[in-house]
Amino acid sequence: MPLEATTREIQFAPGKSMSLETGKIARQANGSVVVRMGDTMVLSTATLSDSVREGSNFFPLTVDYREKFAAGGKVPGGFIKREGRPTDKETLTARLVDRAIRPLFPDGFYHDVHLVNFVISAGKEYDADILAGVGSSAALALSGAPFQGPIAEVRVGRVDGELIVNPTLEETKASDLNLLVAGKMDSLVMVEGEAHEISEETMIDALDTAHASIKKLVEGQNALVQDFGQPESFEWQPDVVPQELVDKVGEQFGQRVADHIRKPYDKKSFYGGLDVIKDEAVESMLGDEKETAEGYTRGDIRDAVGKVQKKEMRTMILDDQRRIDGRGYDDIRELNTEAGLLPRVHGSALFTRGETQVLGSVTLGTSKDVQPVDEVFTDVDKSFFLHYRFPPFSVGEAGFLRGPKRREIGHGMLAERALSPVIPDQNDFPYTIRVNAEVTESNGSSSMASVCAGSLALMDAGVPLKKPVAGIAMGLVKRGDKTAILTDILGQEDHLGDMDFKITGTRDGITACQMDIKIAGLDRDVMLTALKKARQAHAHILEHMESTLDEARTDLSPYAPRLTKLTIDPEHIGAVIGPGGKVVKSIQKETNTDVTVDEEDGVGLVTIAATNQEDAEAAIERIKQIVAVPEEGEDYVGTVKTIRDFGAFIEIMPEKTGLLHVSEISHEYVENVEDHLKVGDKVKVHLLEVRDDGKLRLTRKPFLSKDNGKDQE
Repeated sequence: MPLEATTREIQFAPGKSMSLETGKIARQANGSVVVRMGDTMVLSTATLSDSVREGSNFFPLTVDYREKFAAGGKVPGGFIKREGRPTDKETLTARLVDRAIRPLFPDGFYHDVHLVNFVISAGKEYDADILAGVGSSAALALSGAPFQGPIAEVRVGRVDGELIVNPTLEETKASDLNLLVAGKMDSLVMVEGEAHEISEETMIDALDTAHASIKKLVEGQNALVQDFGQPESFEWQPDVVPQELVDKVGEQFGQRVADHIRKPYDKKSFYGGLDVIKDEAVESMLGDEKETAEGYTRGDIRDAVGKVQKKEMRTMILDDQRRIDGRGYDDIRELNTEAGLLPRVHGSALFTRGETQVLGSVTLGTSKDVQPVDEVFTDVDKSFFLHYRFPPFSVGEAGFLRGPKRREIGHGMLAERALSPVIPDQNDFPYTIRVNAEVTESNGSSSMASVCAGSLALMDAGVPLKKPVAGIAMGLVKRGDKTAILTDILGQEDHLGDMDFKITGTRDGITACQMDIKIAGLDRDVMLTALKKARQAHAHILEHMESTLDEARTDLSPYAPRLTKLTIDPEHIGAVIGPGGKVVKSIQKETNTDVTVDEEDGVGLVTIAATNQEDAEAAIERIKQIVAVPEEGEDYVGTVKTIRDFGAFIEIMPEKTGLLHVSEISHEYVENVEDHLKVGDKVKVHLLEVRDDGKLRLTRKPFLSKDNGKDQE
């Protein structure tokens, strides 16, 4: 007998519905939901630890998202035949859920929370990433966790000028907008996506459209909880700095903090000075004791100084209209750009904005260098990709170099999305393009610096970008009716502010964005103003970038491969490749080139990569010989490949061999073929006939004297 379940169907957009089911699967988790849209289904669970780990001073939220190949009726590739480490897509999806949910837990909640999202059915219409956010939120709502939700996530696309909520996979391919938006009933909390130079007004319209659907999905989650039964509240004790301690620290050290943050700014002295104030506060209030009479520890006192600092900094920005480093709201830090500074790479650039710096480099490769994609919802290989790295030395820290973390993967994907719309089509520039963005200094928005460095490096490499792209991070500080929108925020302004809005674009529109909103009630006009200020910043940065390099270089690096494309009859693909790749390997070795052979839309495509024109032309000639069609009545110089009693087989073109019958070897009777020919001999022959089965009949007689049977002079 089937297990009973509570189900709620939610109509959230015209012609679009999503179902939530609970009480049937994964019942030992604190909360579990199966989310379904079309044939795509995600199992989302929320599990909370009963106790806090000793010494915890942060919220240990873990979000996992995994796409099982079995969900799509597929077997994973590779030898092991099971899923391995998370793909970039899985990592990014988990990160999007985390960014939307983490800010909605209260300060001082330090219980472990684990959100797991398994794709259990992968339909062909809808991706599962948009379901994971809804499922995680619903599972938390059912768990009784102190979660200030629910939230919902939707995707917004635009096809033929029409905004579509949760477009199908096919509609997403045709869309000039791919925006993932998360929000609550009263506000948006997270935005990320890419676009093909859309306007600020279109972006705001997309967010409004998304929020209308989000509200319906939130209502549906609340109804599901009511239908299933309101869970018991999770019992916990907040671990926060008491307000009386913050007030006490403010009385004693508030002026010291206020004076310090108004000093001429330098990152090292700014943070160093704050540490000195914290140490003095600890010494003054604690001395040699482990805690005060009220039970306040060293950590509590330092945290209290941090809260005083936040209040003073926000007051300075809103009341004095002055930022930490003395800039006005719209001012961008000093810019410095260089291109072509690395001699052996195919393209390079150094972009510096204040204390943030990125070294960008470009490598041009062939179709063999594409990034393979083996995922449940897509298997289209990538010919353009950007890798971002954030080493510890970039912020003056000693640490370990390991594989990319979630943040590095996320920032790299944001920069990649920003540049993707301006990358030339493969038919116009048939290279695989890899951008490396190495953060060498950081104090605010290294991902946006990566966009600028990447754009310059691509132009330095000779990649004909449709337009250059710049990026900027916008911030917000809001208190009551007072609002300050900040351009080019520092790391401290990001940490203590109310919004981090990263926007990239050309002079003509937005190409990508990433936004985390920390407060509710951010109105449409404020967001539109932030977007328009970002466009002004883009124009300023692009003007500076163009003073270094205003267009793509016309010549590629001498170390970059030169690509030449030939089209051939698909019937000749096998001949060019040869048995076991013998022929194409021979061409590559003898001409010092890299040759790839593919078939697209019924046409054979041969791509030749060479470092000089002479090698390329040699490979082209070899391939033309292979695909050439022998013509009756033409003369050829061939090579004796095999000798038989009845004649010899002569190769007149690569992989084109004909029979020189014993009767056509000489005007005289030939008793022994080897008396006239040896394997490897070069022989001039005439093509008598191309038979219907493709076999070739040759003769040598036109080139022999009838008197002695020898070659004519």
